[in-house]
Amino acid sequence: MNELQQFLSLEEKKINTKILIILILVAYLFNIAVRYIYISYVGDIPQFQWQGHLMINNNDGYYWAEGARDILAGFHQANDLSPVNMPASILTAAIAKFLPFLNFDVLIEYLPGFLGSLLVVPVVLIGRILGSTWMGFLASLLSAMVWSYYHRTMFGYYDTDMLVIVLSTFALWAIIWSLKNNDKRIFFLAPLIEILMIKWHGGLFNVANGFFIMSFLYVIIFNRDKNLILFLLLLIIPLINIDFLYKILILAVFYGAILKVEFDIQLKYLFLLVGAVFIGIVGIPWISGILNNGYFTRAVTITDDGFKYFSVVNTVSEASHIDYNVLVHRISGSWAGFVLGGFGYLLLAIRYPIILISLPMVVLGLFAVRGGLRFTIFAVPFFALGDAYIAYLLAKLSYKSITNLKYKQPIFYIVSFLIMSTFIYPNYKHIHRYIMPTVFDHNEVQVLNKLKHIASREDYVLSWWDYGYPIRYYADVKTLIDGGKHSGDVNFPVSFALTRDLVSSRNMAILDVYQTEYNYKHHSNTQDYLKEIMKKYNFKDPNDFLEYLSTDIKLPQLKENIYYYLPLKMMEIFPTVAVFSDLNLLNGKQHNHIFLLTKPVGQKNGILVLNNHMKIDLNRGVVVIGKKAIPIHKVGVTSYTNNNKFHKTIKTLSNSGLNVIFLKSYNIVLIMDDFFFNSAYIQLFVFENTQGMFEPVIKTPFVKVYKVKQ
Repeated sequence: MNELQQFLSLEEKKINTKILIILILVAYLFNIAVRYIYISYVGDIPQFQWQGHLMINNNDGYYWAEGARDILAGFHQANDLSPVNMPASILTAAIAKFLPFLNFDVLIEYLPGFLGSLLVVPVVLIGRILGSTWMGFLASLLSAMVWSYYHRTMFGYYDTDMLVIVLSTFALWAIIWSLKNNDKRIFFLAPLIEILMIKWHGGLFNVANGFFIMSFLYVIIFNRDKNLILFLLLLIIPLINIDFLYKILILAVFYGAILKVEFDIQLKYLFLLVGAVFIGIVGIPWISGILNNGYFTRAVTITDDGFKYFSVVNTVSEASHIDYNVLVHRISGSWAGFVLGGFGYLLLAIRYPIILISLPMVVLGLFAVRGGLRFTIFAVPFFALGDAYIAYLLAKLSYKSITNLKYKQPIFYIVSFLIMSTFIYPNYKHIHRYIMPTVFDHNEVQVLNKLKHIASREDYVLSWWDYGYPIRYYADVKTLIDGGKHSGDVNFPVSFALTRDLVSSRNMAILDVYQTEYNYKHHSNTQDYLKEIMKKYNFKDPNDFLEYLSTDIKLPQLKENIYYYLPLKMMEIFPTVAVFSDLNLLNGKQHNHIFLLTKPVGQKNGILVLNNHMKIDLNRGVVVIGKKAIPIHKVGVTSYTNNNKFHKTIKTLSNSGLNVIFLKSYNIVLIMDDFFFNSAYIQLFVFENTQGMFEPVIKTPFVKVYKVKQ
């Protein structure tokens, strides 16, 4: 071994199991403790609580919570989309049964932090396999609290992310352990974990697939052993496209055969067998799927038989491209941590090439520049290991420079810990600054709780997909779209209902619910509801049909009631809601309509100055944008008294132009064209104008619920 290899080597006296457990426990408790910083800031805010308990801060969490709730209740409604068969809901329900004394809302609030912090376990174990439990410990302190990983496993962020990286890193540890020890008795562990992790989240198939490819290359280059080639064969089993129970059965059979049978096959034929099985069963479909993935072929619209819908991926912030500064801080928390972490990872790979099996997760994390910030968490543990390796090497230098044996070991641990602290501290500071509000506040949930006692479980609530899961959780009703059912074709009717005139809105809402129920009852796989509805009315041109909806048409009878859930917060995303239906379905071309939400910052001589450098000159009746003065068509003013009594006035100033609405109680000014002014959301929420087609059910300054008259 040359001098460089000697320096890069992880040299550690074997730490016994007791110390190992203590280090893991310390790292785990440390990461739990930093998550309580969030609770210390928001735990006593009444608006973030419901029935005395803090609510979660992640929309998708209400999906899994709905499933767990229904599992515990023992029933759910047909076609209510409750995920009662999904692992996250099943696990949550199982924990709730095991801890019956724990309030369910408390459980889903704290579960992501306690499960997500388990990442420290495989990180410490990976360090131990490579040769330094201490290095793994240092890395574990950082890995579970780095920006992106903390964001997605903090208290309240109840989602599948709480185990995605934990399971992936456990699988990597089990693979490295098997390859290093070449012990057939442990060969079952890695494929079993991969089967479970793919079941937990289907997207982890790509990680498991990458692990196989890197393991295959590692065995070819570094250790051509017959047993390890058989291990590779076991790693293919999780990748087969069959039910996970069958995968476990197949794994048990092949594992038993590997233990008991001696295979007298030449190495080259074994390699060919494994390669052929992988390419035939997994490789070709996988490559085809990657090439067709929306993250690589991102389109403005999606097309179905000639209809061009707006794709939801264009509006999801976590799927949007991010810049390098964001990437760096989300993976390591600082530029120093990122650069040194990357350098340390490369050095670690040079000295211990087996760590390159983690490369699929590292690449996936760096892919976030294009794929979106959700991917950054995959690289976090390995940049943390890189940082810990750098800290280890620098401490090793100081260790070697000390001649007094009495102080050598303590100084090594102190120096490495202090260096690691410089990488930890920026993330600690960020956690203090990162205050995530709950999905809904107390007032909004109070409205849904009232609605729960008004609507039946078979009734539908129409709202934007952002609110679908929490609506179902708190009101126990059905929805048309949600965080999972939100492709362009299903979003179109709901967007149309919210952004068109009240007549068109009512007609579309009834037809959308009718077609949704029709598809459920007839087990139809048709996704394009609009196309199916058009057939019933003998229309071929969608533009003609949408125009037809603005008239008094014959509508089907529904047994279900339809409610509109219209929150104040929808105002902030209303232009985004509109883009899904404000387009020509034949060519995908977007229409250009104006909707601006702004706030007043000053007033002088009848001129209202807004915070985006616009002005409203009421003396001349114009909106001033730059040097351009646009006539004001209508001016509306709304307000609430101290006892929440609603007042409104609307005046017409000219025959055309922009419309200005002063929402005095919110200190908001809306500027919009007639398209938005006449929309159902503005007419119902802002002006409470129903035109006899909607019945007010619940009205508060924050949320308004209307029932569609049939």
